[in-house]
Amino acid sequence: MKGRLIGLAMLMVLAGCDGQAPKADSETDTGLVDDGKADCMTGSAKQWARDCLVERRGDTLTIRHPDGGFRRFRVLADGRGLESADGAEPATLSITGKRQIDVAAGDDRYRLPAQIADTVK
Repeated sequence: MKGRLIGLAMLMVLAGCDGQAPKADSETDTGLVDDGKADCMTGSAKQWARDCLVERRGDTLTIRHPDGGFRRFRVLADGRGLESADGAEPATLSITGKRQIDVAAGDDRYRLPAQIADTVK
């Protein structure tokens, strides 16, 4: 989109600020189920599965894989989204829906809800 900046203001609704996962039957205004999990494709997986657990404590987001592995990200206060934490492989973000982003780091991919703001320059 020429002349437009897409700003990402992360609204991680998968886990509250207190680190507790919400009830499994709750639904957010994104229309996505807010059950403390994220769709992910980790390692050599060939299909998306909703089996990664999401924890948020302050500006740190940890996504735990079903095999025991995990990735840790930092939620950026400037609205750009996420960055890899702990010296991990860099994260790349792409908008995949009206209120959803894909986050890729190494061989792992995650679909997360996000508040996406359009701003005209």
